[in-house]
Amino acid sequence: MSTYRIRPGDTLSALAGRFNTSVSELARLNKIANPNLIYAGKSLRIPGHARNDSFEPTKSGGPRRGSGTKGSGQVGESRGTASPGNVTPAMRKLASAGRAAAMSIGGYNSQGLCATGVSKAIQNAFGFKVWGNGNQIDNNLPRDKFKQVNMSLEEALKIPGLVLTWEKTSSRLGSIYGHTAITTGDGRSSVSDFIERNTLGAGGRSGLKIFMPTV
Repeated sequence: MSTYRIRPGDTLSALAGRFNTSVSELARLNKIANPNLIYAGKSLRIPGHARNDSFEPTKSGGPRRGSGTKGSGQVGESRGTASPGNVTPAMRKLASAGRAAAMSIGGYNSQGLCATGVSKAIQNAFGFKVWGNGNQIDNNLPRDKFKQVNMSLEEALKIPGLVLTWEKTSSRLGSIYGHTAITTGDGRSSVSDFIERNTLGAGGRSGLKIFMPTV
């Protein structure tokens, strides 16, 4: 048994997928009456892990963990921290593939196919496909090839090759399917099925999660 500190944007379904368990099991174990309502800052008991596993954020905000089986749906062991000065070849490769995918689908105009663009970029960069819509891709990213990082959107946009996912956006479809994109590293834009010139200026989005490739 271990614990996880709930962060802004987390959902019980996403956490169940990450930790290889079920929503009902997490709700039962933590006495959660409404699985659609969890609170940031609260501790969540996680079944099926060793007692010395830790999913509590460190003082710097990033995840840390003890022992456990890599790739079992846990937060991945750190292979470096995402920062403008620590960009890996995999991150650059994904950013390049993301731009190419965006130009091949919509250019500078959204086609409503953000997950298609991100999935195509991941497949072209790394050779495997990730399924799901904008707010499902975060659950389906292989945890032995991507790790979640804790930073602001402003910081993430300065780094190429990070995968962004939002649970919801302000549009009708976005409120259902969310949005996903890949950072270009210029501090402003991101790419999916199109090149979004000003991602910081896109309001009405919530539930942001950020993932770094570790392949």
